[in-house]
Amino acid sequence: MKRTYELDFLGRKLVVETGELAKQTNGSVLIRYGDTVVLSVCVMGKMVTQDFFPLQVLYQEKLYSVGKIPGGFIKREGRPSDEATLAARIIDRPIRPMFNENLRNEIQVVNTILSVDQDNSPVMSALFGSSLCLGISEIPFDGPVSGVVVGKIGKEFIINPTAEQLEQSTLNLTVAGTKDAICMVEAGASELSEKEMLDAIMFGHEHIKMLCDFQQQIIDEIGKPKVELELDEIDEALKQEVEQYATEKMLNAIQIKDKLEKYAKIEEVKEETLGEFTERYALDEELEEVIKQVQKIVNLIEGNEVRKLITDKKIRPDGRKMDEIRPLSAMIDILPRTHGSAVFTRGETQSLATTTLGAIGEHQILDGLGLEETKRFMLHYNFPPFSVGETGRYGAPGRREIGHGALGERALAQVIPSEEEFPYTIRVVSEILESNGSSSQATICAGCLSLMAAGVPIKAPVAGIAMGLIQNGKKYTILTDIQGLEDHMGDMDFKVAGTKDGICALQMDIKIKGVTKAILKEALAQAKKARLEILDVMNDVISKPRQELSPYAPKIDTFMINPEKIKDVIGRGGEMITKIILEASNVKTVNDKDAVKVDLEDDGRVIIYHQDAQIISKTREMIEQVAREVEIDKIYTGKVVKVEDFGCFVELWPGCEGLVHVSQLAHEHIDKPKDLVSVGDEIIVKATGYDNRGRLNLSRKEALPKKEKDKDKDKKKKDKKKD
Repeated sequence: MKRTYELDFLGRKLVVETGELAKQTNGSVLIRYGDTVVLSVCVMGKMVTQDFFPLQVLYQEKLYSVGKIPGGFIKREGRPSDEATLAARIIDRPIRPMFNENLRNEIQVVNTILSVDQDNSPVMSALFGSSLCLGISEIPFDGPVSGVVVGKIGKEFIINPTAEQLEQSTLNLTVAGTKDAICMVEAGASELSEKEMLDAIMFGHEHIKMLCDFQQQIIDEIGKPKVELELDEIDEALKQEVEQYATEKMLNAIQIKDKLEKYAKIEEVKEETLGEFTERYALDEELEEVIKQVQKIVNLIEGNEVRKLITDKKIRPDGRKMDEIRPLSAMIDILPRTHGSAVFTRGETQSLATTTLGAIGEHQILDGLGLEETKRFMLHYNFPPFSVGETGRYGAPGRREIGHGALGERALAQVIPSEEEFPYTIRVVSEILESNGSSSQATICAGCLSLMAAGVPIKAPVAGIAMGLIQNGKKYTILTDIQGLEDHMGDMDFKVAGTKDGICALQMDIKIKGVTKAILKEALAQAKKARLEILDVMNDVISKPRQELSPYAPKIDTFMINPEKIKDVIGRGGEMITKIILEASNVKTVNDKDAVKVDLEDDGRVIIYHQDAQIISKTREMIEQVAREVEIDKIYTGKVVKVEDFGCFVELWPGCEGLVHVSQLAHEHIDKPKDLVSVGDEIIVKATGYDNRGRLNLSRKEALPKKEKDKDKDKKKKDKKKD
């Protein structure tokens, strides 16, 4: 039976429909938020044998939802766009901690985007729907969770800003949580202070409570009883036995400072423990289950010892203080032919970043649900397996690489100059060469250095740092610059990037049910201290963008022409602009690597790119010739390009022709224009105006010098006398 529930959420109607669509799922809801419509469903499968919780969250963009037909030859949706992948991550991160980590049944949460109203976020609608469909199902889920977007215009915070409001906003913050705590944060900001960011997060949480209450009302009314599933439990007697054997060995292993040596020793302890208990239980009928349990117990020992070491003894695995950053180093210009390059190293994490400058026309074309169709600034992040000393898959970027790249891009985008200030497409690529904690923040530091080395006039240097949280009962410790082991075993990954003046990007993921305002405040303050330390190291290498570009970067010239002349510069079928490019560059095709690049904007702006300044100059001269404006009553020298019985056509310059009617060729009567002029002749003409079809009229008669006019008059008088 169909049921409908409505909430007036800050003046906008949020409608939930259930019981009518996708009824064979464990839970299904249709969410209507304005004209945005999302179908969220969840399905639970059988128990699997993997030693992890098999949750999959999908966000399926349908281009019909915004009235678009997909691009390409196939004309149907293919692999998820980066935006869809990031949306799925935003939903996954807050709902995952709400499941028992020992659950082994496969669960899929699928969000299908059916209709998109750009002023009402489909991502937040899908997060709401994901939580609610799980909440009303029999699947064990400790929700509800909800999320909102927070913007800031002036001093005012705005919940779920419209597309127009986001354009003006100095903040784009996505915050998710339960009624009691915050469990996910994702933000881009124009150098907001720590206090402003914290206030924004808490402002968002106040409204999240309203959405959670609305979900709970629906769950209380129609929610199915939760089923009791078989959990991957541990045998307590075996656990005590393994702990007695392995704890001290594991404690010694995790305190080794060198990453590879540490991990090798940890692996050695695990293998030794497994061998010992395989031998002890060799005759046991359930030896296979014992081995599986021992593997899980020894992993728990590793995590527990890391936690106790930090929270009880205030000792980190590598011996650092809680707020101490690992050794930092930076260098630039290590790649001679790139437009900008830099290496940033923090401990055993290292990023090689390059900056490439291209023409505006080389921007990325987006085929998604948003209003933005192109992207001028891109940051791409690559994480090869060798960066952690392993072999592995090479191919298209996965969710993690897309997410880390998006975080770095969001941070640096806040300081990238506008297209008017710096008319280039900008691409930064981060190659992770080593990794032991927060390679995304190393990417931001290296990317910023490479931008400055390339001469991109960024507004200010940006650095990033990753904070961690280790909780043990009521005690907790916040860690600066977490390494891989602390990240893996910890409860929070809190990444903050910004300038010396404020925050540019923020991301928080947790493995527990939520964090408090006090923890966030302390983490933000500790992160600022670390960020300023890193900026000092970066400034010692390069403190501001270079004034000149790399000799291998394209040079640029920008000027304005009458927008109405753009069609003339392009010519019929692109004939004129092709001719200009080929002649100016002295190449055979416009796709030649040495061909000049020309961008023509609708407002009349012309941007020319090439490494050779002379070719740029020649291209500009040819375009200006085509775009020149004819001044009425001015006399020009032109070339006859065509002769007809009614007159002749004269080219004043390439792309500009006018008609000299036979009556305007001379003062005396002319029977046939070809008796006076031929193709190729140069004659002087006066511009007299345009006809009603916009064609230029010229007159040779009115351009003739006075002497010529007098001669014509004398000739006419003589002719009359003869008559």
